[in-house]
Amino acid sequence: MKLTLTYLLPAICLMAFSCQAPSEEAADKPTITPNPWPAITNQSKPWTRWWWMGNAVDKENLSYLMHEYADAGLGGVEIAPIYGAKGHEDRYLEFLSDEWLDMLRYTIDVADSLDMQVDLTQGTGWPFGGPFVNPDHAASKLVTKEFDYSGQAVFSQDLTWEDEKRPELSPELIAVMAYGNNGQVEEITDQVTTQGQLSWEAEGNWKIMAIYNGKTGQQVKRAAPGGKGYTLDHFSTAAVNSYLDVFAKAFGEDTPGIRAFYNDSFEVYGANFTKNFLDEFQQRRGYDLKAYLPQLLGKENNEEVARIKSDYRQTLHELLLEHFTENWTAWAHSKGKKTKNQAHGSPGNLIDLYATVDIPECETFGSSYFPIPGLRRDSADIRNVDPDPIMLKFASSAGHLAGKPLISCETFTWLGEHFKSSFSQMKPEVDQAFLAGINHIFYHGVTYSPKDIDFPGWLFYASLNLTQQNSLWPHFKSFNEYIARCQSVLQAGKPDNELIVYWPVYDVWAEEGNMFKMISVHHIDDWLHPTAFYAQTTELMEQGYSLDFASDKLIREASVKDGKILTHGEASPAKALLVPKMEYFPVQTLEGAIQLAKEGATVIFEAVPEHVPGHFEVEKREKQLAETWNQLQFNDQGEATTGKGKIILNANARQALKNEAIDRESLTDSGLQFIRRAVGDDKYYFLVNHTANTIDEEISLNVAASSVFLMNPLTGESGLAKSHGQEGKTVVKVRLESGESLLLQASAAETTSADHWAYRAEAAQTVPVKGPWKLHFDGGGPGLPQDQTFETIQPWTANGDKKAAEFSGQATYSTTFDLQKSDGKHYLLKLGKVHESAKIWVNGQEAGYAWSIPYQLPIGKHLKDGKNEIKIQVANLMANRIRYMDQQGLEWRNYHEINFVNINYKPFDASTWDVMPSGLEGPVELEVF
Repeated sequence: MKLTLTYLLPAICLMAFSCQAPSEEAADKPTITPNPWPAITNQSKPWTRWWWMGNAVDKENLSYLMHEYADAGLGGVEIAPIYGAKGHEDRYLEFLSDEWLDMLRYTIDVADSLDMQVDLTQGTGWPFGGPFVNPDHAASKLVTKEFDYSGQAVFSQDLTWEDEKRPELSPELIAVMAYGNNGQVEEITDQVTTQGQLSWEAEGNWKIMAIYNGKTGQQVKRAAPGGKGYTLDHFSTAAVNSYLDVFAKAFGEDTPGIRAFYNDSFEVYGANFTKNFLDEFQQRRGYDLKAYLPQLLGKENNEEVARIKSDYRQTLHELLLEHFTENWTAWAHSKGKKTKNQAHGSPGNLIDLYATVDIPECETFGSSYFPIPGLRRDSADIRNVDPDPIMLKFASSAGHLAGKPLISCETFTWLGEHFKSSFSQMKPEVDQAFLAGINHIFYHGVTYSPKDIDFPGWLFYASLNLTQQNSLWPHFKSFNEYIARCQSVLQAGKPDNELIVYWPVYDVWAEEGNMFKMISVHHIDDWLHPTAFYAQTTELMEQGYSLDFASDKLIREASVKDGKILTHGEASPAKALLVPKMEYFPVQTLEGAIQLAKEGATVIFEAVPEHVPGHFEVEKREKQLAETWNQLQFNDQGEATTGKGKIILNANARQALKNEAIDRESLTDSGLQFIRRAVGDDKYYFLVNHTANTIDEEISLNVAASSVFLMNPLTGESGLAKSHGQEGKTVVKVRLESGESLLLQASAAETTSADHWAYRAEAAQTVPVKGPWKLHFDGGGPGLPQDQTFETIQPWTANGDKKAAEFSGQATYSTTFDLQKSDGKHYLLKLGKVHESAKIWVNGQEAGYAWSIPYQLPIGKHLKDGKNEIKIQVANLMANRIRYMDQQGLEWRNYHEINFVNINYKPFDASTWDVMPSGLEGPVELEVF
């Protein structure tokens, strides 16, 4: 598909261009319009998790808040009922009650009227569970009792096991095994009476193990009224179906008009079993796990134990995938709805779990380090957890390869301490998510807070607090517009990654440690960082390769089209499959890789696969693996032609890719990072500079383009770049300061008339905007300080004014200056340091916002010869007002459940905080070039 005017009708107005249809003479030629921005939709706008605290919602406030969110530029909400505020119990609604369902349907009606959409957490708090989960369907765990028997008399034992505190959770006896000192294994379950009495006689020394299906007893965390109860057994079809039936009955024949049902990260702690697990294991793995429970449960680490653990963990994965994820998604589809799922935290293959649902969702937790000069990152205000883009790519890879158009992300969870996070800190974090393949941002989050609740309103225990009471809220729309512009591009067309890399999940499943292995965001130092896969994929991306991670299932189900690997009809084909060096590789996956080569694909192995995973018939299967591999005839260059394609064996993956002319994007040599989308014959690049320096140079793109448009997602401006072709590629001039991002549209089409991009050059002149500056406090609290006047601009917290030090809100700096304006020159307003977001007016006209590093804005079109007036409204953080409230002993946090905690999950107290600098630090100047 070509980029035509019809396709690219914008939802936002660009400053530099007007849209016009191509002339009749040009109608037979491919053309590009002078506006390269895709349309903004409610799905390209950011969404938010919306906590319904105590389900204390009413129609008046629902309407008020939804209009607030729409005005601020949010495209949708994900309703998440949780615990409530004390003292407001009379407002609480029971989850799934008629009154609650009425509020849900009303919310959807209001959303429809505002061109917004609604997702719904299918439960309260997390994980799935509630009062409708009976003990039999509650999360289960494997528990055992062990006894020693010498064989000198009849062994008698009462094997009933009652939980005295919670009799309904008493473990259920599943089997009894006897293990002899000489390796004998005997099942003696039939020696147990219906009353649970074991009577058994044998010779020798034995260890007797009674095996039970126990219950974790875990309750739903942060449950809302009507949602308290046991968590669900996700491995049981009966349990899952019973849970879904509750919603089917509540909704009746009229399922509310939500877009998607949502499931948060697994976090069902200790849920390592289900009632029929042993039968499922034997059917799937080919042997009886009961015979090997001492190895599975013991402390030894050897090859046999590793293989048994791998089989156990694989079985848990399959049960979770089939009995919950696929089952739940099919149920939602039967209701005309989608599913959105966080697979991480579960004991399974994340790629397959993500790929099964309609919208895979990952999360960023904590704060990343970026070497951007001036970016605030106080060690006291961050958690010791760095988000890792490789972790995010498990969700995006699954989405890309399974043909899912949207990959969402729970964003900014504990980015910083409460009330201290700024847009400037959020931007590099969200850019990093975009670079990892995310294109559907969900804030974590916004709390439903009624109009009559005083500052700071109702708040969730974990930051980020993006509510209408936040002092940054009046500037929130600009931040949302940035994300919407980026996502309008990142949701267009298809991902454009040339390489698929196999994830060796069986190596992870065979690792030492607890038999129950949760593959979570919080434990990547355990299961991800030490692996060769992590090192390899990180290096390849840093070198400029675009790649996705694939599971065994995706490889086995893939096909080949025109020599490229196609994993799904809606996915972009890849040029090659890379299988990194690993310990374990299934025969079926090797056969699938060879079949792809036979159909015309290029498959690269870094090492010969030597071992199969799992315990059953190891020697037989390893012989099959060797025989399958040995069918390949390699030449001296390590290539084996098979069918229409080839298998390559090369320990140097980079060299193998180079030999196959699978080129990297050399633009990464500059320090830039990128992600690429294909829209018809055109390519979009999202570029980010997270280095400490300005990058001002020509970069090469792996595409032959007739024209390149540069697009600024901060302002919506765009223009024709300086570019030229070179050896089948395109060389384009770019300039990004530290912290900046840029979009490129590389098109094979001819261009119609378009303005050229205004490249920033060496400043011909720097004009300081001098005082005196007047400062007026516009809105906020606890009270409005007196106006201030400065000869030299400074923060309002810098002159010892106690009221100003306590203030959180918005205040406007204003002054006038004389300028002799020159034709053909560009004027860039530079604000120095901003604490924390600035909105600028020039000569009474709104010029835009500056809330990210570098704090600057082009304002030339608003300037005039002679006297000019400038107003700069600055919004600061909530921190100083919260500090004041805690120093005064004012009560503002009073919630059921966890109440309110600081970033280290300790009681929150802001009274000892230092005053956060607020306002403009400057210098303020005009750069003329």
